[in-house]
Amino acid sequence: MNTMDLEEFTARNAPDPGGEQFKLENDYTLDVTVNGSVKAKAGSMIAHTGDLSFTGKASAEGGITGFLKEAATDEGTPIMDVEGQGHVYLADREKKVQILKLDAGESVTVNGEDILAFAPEISYEIGSIDSLAGSFAGGFTNVHLSGPGYVALTTHGDPLVLQPPVTTDPSATVAWSGVSPTVEVNASLSDMVGQESGERFQMQFTGESGFVVVQPFEELG
Repeated sequence: MNTMDLEEFTARNAPDPGGEQFKLENDYTLDVTVNGSVKAKAGSMIAHTGDLSFTGKASAEGGITGFLKEAATDEGTPIMDVEGQGHVYLADREKKVQILKLDAGESVTVNGEDILAFAPEISYEIGSIDSLAGSFAGGFTNVHLSGPGYVALTTHGDPLVLQPPVTTDPSATVAWSGVSPTVEVNASLSDMVGQESGERFQMQFTGESGFVVVQPFEELG
Protein backbone atom coordinates (compact mmCIF):
# COMPACT_ATOMS: atom_id res chain seq x y z
CA MET A 1 0.00 0.00 0.00
CA ASN A 2 1.27 3.47 -0.90
CA THR A 3 0.86 5.48 2.31
CA MET A 4 1.26 9.26 2.34
CA ASP A 5 0.96 11.87 5.02
CA LEU A 6 -1.50 14.72 4.47
CA GLU A 7 1.06 17.18 3.14
CA GLU A 8 2.40 14.68 0.61
CA PHE A 9 -1.12 13.67 -0.46
CA THR A 10 -2.29 17.24 -1.05
CA ALA A 11 0.91 18.21 -2.85
CA ARG A 12 0.81 15.22 -5.15
CA ASN A 13 -2.84 15.63 -6.11
CA ALA A 14 -3.23 19.41 -6.19
CA PRO A 15 -4.06 21.13 -9.49
CA ASP A 16 -1.11 22.20 -11.58
CA PRO A 17 -1.15 26.01 -11.86
CA GLY A 18 -0.76 27.74 -15.22
CA GLY A 19 -0.79 26.16 -18.63
CA GLU A 20 -3.18 26.12 -21.57
CA GLN A 21 -6.88 26.95 -21.53
CA PHE A 22 -7.66 23.21 -21.65
CA LYS A 23 -5.31 20.91 -19.74
CA LEU A 24 -5.32 17.52 -18.06
CA GLU A 25 -4.98 17.31 -14.30
CA ASN A 26 -4.88 13.52 -14.70
CA ASP A 27 -6.07 11.03 -17.28
CA TYR A 28 -9.69 11.47 -16.24
CA THR A 29 -10.02 15.14 -15.26
CA LEU A 30 -10.05 18.19 -17.51
CA ASP A 31 -9.16 21.62 -16.09
CA VAL A 32 -10.60 24.48 -18.14
CA THR A 33 -9.56 28.05 -17.50
CA VAL A 34 -12.75 30.06 -18.00
CA ASN A 35 -12.33 33.69 -18.98
CA GLY A 36 -15.73 34.46 -20.40
CA SER A 37 -17.41 31.19 -21.31
CA VAL A 38 -16.96 27.56 -22.31
CA LYS A 39 -19.41 24.83 -23.30
CA ALA A 40 -19.38 21.58 -21.35
CA LYS A 41 -21.26 18.31 -21.19
CA ALA A 42 -24.23 18.56 -18.88
CA GLY A 43 -23.48 17.02 -15.50
CA SER A 44 -19.71 16.81 -16.04
CA MET A 45 -18.64 19.46 -13.49
CA ILE A 46 -16.96 17.89 -10.46
CA ALA A 47 -15.55 21.12 -8.93
CA HIS A 48 -14.91 24.76 -9.77
CA THR A 49 -13.13 27.80 -8.39
CA GLY A 50 -13.67 31.48 -8.97
CA ASP A 51 -16.93 33.15 -9.95
CA LEU A 52 -18.69 30.84 -12.41
CA SER A 53 -22.31 30.27 -13.38
CA PHE A 54 -23.84 27.26 -15.10
CA THR A 55 -26.84 27.47 -17.42
CA GLY A 56 -28.73 24.78 -19.27
CA LYS A 57 -31.76 22.68 -18.46
CA ALA A 58 -31.95 19.07 -17.40
CA SER A 59 -33.20 16.47 -19.84
CA ALA A 60 -35.45 13.57 -19.00
CA GLU A 61 -33.19 11.33 -21.06
CA GLY A 62 -30.11 12.46 -19.15
CA GLY A 63 -26.59 13.21 -20.30
CA ILE A 64 -25.44 14.75 -23.51
CA THR A 65 -27.58 12.54 -25.74
CA GLY A 66 -30.82 13.85 -24.29
CA PHE A 67 -29.67 17.42 -24.61
CA LEU A 68 -28.56 16.97 -28.19
CA LYS A 69 -31.70 15.15 -29.25
CA GLU A 70 -33.81 17.95 -27.78
CA ALA A 71 -31.70 20.55 -29.53
CA ALA A 72 -32.14 18.78 -32.84
CA THR A 73 -35.87 19.40 -32.51
CA ASP A 74 -35.42 22.90 -31.07
CA GLU A 75 -36.77 21.80 -27.70
CA GLY A 76 -33.81 22.39 -25.45
CA THR A 77 -30.24 23.47 -24.78
CA PRO A 78 -27.59 21.13 -26.20
CA ILE A 79 -24.89 21.60 -23.56
CA MET A 80 -24.43 23.72 -20.49
CA ASP A 81 -22.72 27.08 -20.70
CA VAL A 82 -20.09 27.80 -18.06
CA GLU A 83 -19.62 31.56 -17.73
CA GLY A 84 -17.47 33.85 -15.61
CA GLN A 85 -13.89 33.82 -14.38
CA GLY A 86 -12.25 30.80 -12.81
CA HIS A 87 -11.48 27.12 -13.29
CA VAL A 88 -13.94 24.31 -13.92
CA TYR A 89 -12.95 20.68 -13.47
CA LEU A 90 -14.79 18.23 -15.70
CA ALA A 91 -14.98 14.44 -15.78
CA ASP A 92 -17.27 11.76 -17.15
CA ARG A 93 -17.57 8.29 -15.60
CA GLU A 94 -13.81 7.73 -15.28
CA LYS A 95 -13.42 7.94 -19.05
CA LYS A 96 -10.05 9.14 -20.29
CA VAL A 97 -9.97 12.72 -21.51
CA GLN A 98 -8.44 13.54 -24.90
CA ILE A 99 -7.71 17.18 -25.85
CA LEU A 100 -7.65 18.24 -29.49
CA LYS A 101 -6.52 21.63 -30.73
CA LEU A 102 -8.24 22.49 -33.99
CA ASP A 103 -6.73 25.10 -36.27
CA ALA A 104 -8.82 27.29 -38.54
CA GLY A 105 -10.29 25.13 -41.27
CA GLU A 106 -9.94 21.91 -39.25
CA SER A 107 -12.97 20.01 -38.02
CA VAL A 108 -13.94 16.81 -36.26
CA THR A 109 -17.23 14.99 -35.77
CA VAL A 110 -17.72 13.43 -32.34
CA ASN A 111 -20.28 10.96 -31.04
CA GLY A 112 -22.59 12.93 -28.73
CA GLU A 113 -21.84 10.51 -25.86
CA ASP A 114 -18.16 11.40 -26.01
CA ILE A 115 -18.16 15.21 -26.04
CA LEU A 116 -16.83 16.72 -22.79
CA ALA A 117 -16.19 20.41 -23.55
CA PHE A 118 -15.21 22.87 -26.24
CA ALA A 119 -14.02 26.44 -26.41
CA PRO A 120 -16.45 29.26 -27.27
CA GLU A 121 -14.60 29.96 -30.51
CA ILE A 122 -15.55 26.53 -31.83
CA SER A 123 -18.57 26.46 -34.12
CA TYR A 124 -20.73 23.37 -33.85
CA GLU A 125 -23.58 21.69 -35.65
CA ILE A 126 -25.72 18.89 -34.23
CA GLY A 127 -26.64 16.01 -36.47
CA SER A 128 -27.54 12.35 -36.52
CA ILE A 129 -27.13 9.35 -38.74
CA ASP A 130 -30.72 8.48 -39.57
CA SER A 131 -30.03 4.86 -40.38
CA LEU A 132 -28.54 4.38 -36.91
CA ALA A 133 -30.67 6.73 -34.81
CA GLY A 134 -33.48 4.24 -34.24
CA SER A 135 -31.19 1.29 -33.63
CA PHE A 136 -29.69 2.33 -30.29
CA ALA A 137 -31.44 3.10 -27.03
CA GLY A 138 -29.77 6.50 -26.75
CA GLY A 139 -29.98 7.30 -30.44
CA PHE A 140 -26.90 8.13 -32.47
CA THR A 141 -26.39 11.87 -32.27
CA ASN A 142 -23.13 13.51 -33.26
CA VAL A 143 -21.62 16.96 -33.16
CA HIS A 144 -19.59 18.49 -35.96
CA LEU A 145 -17.05 20.93 -34.51
CA SER A 146 -14.98 23.42 -36.51
CA GLY A 147 -11.89 25.30 -35.36
CA PRO A 148 -10.02 27.20 -34.32
CA GLY A 149 -10.12 26.22 -30.66
CA TYR A 150 -9.89 23.40 -28.13
CA VAL A 151 -12.15 20.34 -28.04
CA ALA A 152 -12.14 17.74 -25.26
CA LEU A 153 -13.60 14.30 -25.83
CA THR A 154 -13.65 11.18 -23.70
CA THR A 155 -12.88 7.52 -24.36
CA HIS A 156 -13.33 4.33 -22.38
CA GLY A 157 -9.70 3.25 -22.21
CA ASP A 158 -7.03 4.28 -24.70
CA PRO A 159 -8.27 5.32 -28.13
CA LEU A 160 -7.15 3.77 -31.40
CA VAL A 161 -6.79 6.13 -34.38
CA LEU A 162 -7.23 4.44 -37.75
CA GLN A 163 -6.75 5.62 -41.30
CA PRO A 164 -9.45 4.91 -43.87
CA PRO A 165 -10.50 2.77 -45.57
CA VAL A 166 -11.77 1.12 -42.38
CA THR A 167 -15.00 -0.42 -41.09
CA THR A 168 -16.03 0.16 -37.46
CA ASP A 169 -18.66 -0.84 -34.93
CA PRO A 170 -20.88 2.24 -34.34
CA SER A 171 -20.98 1.49 -30.62
CA ALA A 172 -17.19 1.79 -30.40
CA THR A 173 -16.78 4.74 -32.78
CA VAL A 174 -15.85 7.97 -31.00
CA ALA A 175 -14.97 10.50 -33.70
CA TRP A 176 -13.91 11.04 -37.28
CA SER A 177 -12.37 13.79 -39.38
CA GLY A 178 -11.82 14.35 -43.08
CA VAL A 179 -14.08 11.46 -44.01
CA SER A 180 -17.81 10.64 -43.83
CA PRO A 181 -19.25 7.25 -42.95
CA THR A 182 -21.82 5.15 -44.73
CA VAL A 183 -23.81 2.56 -42.81
CA GLU A 184 -24.08 -1.04 -43.93
CA VAL A 185 -25.75 -4.11 -42.48
CA ASN A 186 -23.50 -7.14 -42.15
CA ALA A 187 -25.67 -10.19 -42.77
CA SER A 188 -23.17 -12.61 -41.23
CA LEU A 189 -23.02 -10.55 -38.04
CA SER A 190 -26.81 -10.39 -37.97
CA ASP A 191 -26.98 -14.16 -38.07
CA MET A 192 -24.35 -14.48 -35.38
CA VAL A 193 -25.48 -11.91 -32.82
CA GLY A 194 -29.21 -11.65 -33.49
CA GLN A 195 -31.31 -9.15 -35.40
CA GLU A 196 -31.84 -6.83 -32.43
CA SER A 197 -28.16 -6.17 -31.77
CA GLY A 198 -26.52 -2.96 -32.90
CA GLU A 199 -23.47 -5.00 -33.89
CA ARG A 200 -25.12 -5.95 -37.16
CA PHE A 201 -24.58 -2.36 -38.30
CA GLN A 202 -21.17 -1.25 -39.49
CA MET A 203 -19.81 2.19 -40.32
CA GLN A 204 -17.69 2.25 -43.46
CA PHE A 205 -15.16 5.01 -43.96
CA THR A 206 -13.70 5.11 -47.45
CA GLY A 207 -11.06 7.26 -49.08
CA GLU A 208 -7.42 7.91 -48.43
CA SER A 209 -7.54 10.90 -46.09
CA GLY A 210 -8.73 11.73 -42.58
CA PHE A 211 -8.89 9.50 -39.52
CA VAL A 212 -11.35 7.57 -37.35
CA VAL A 213 -11.17 7.20 -33.55
CA VAL A 214 -12.45 4.03 -31.88
CA GLN A 215 -12.38 2.87 -28.26
CA PRO A 216 -12.12 -0.60 -26.71
CA PHE A 217 -15.70 -0.41 -25.43
CA GLU A 218 -19.17 -0.63 -26.94
CA GLU A 219 -20.88 2.43 -25.55
CA LEU A 220 -24.34 2.40 -27.10
CA GLY A 221 -26.93 -0.24 -26.35
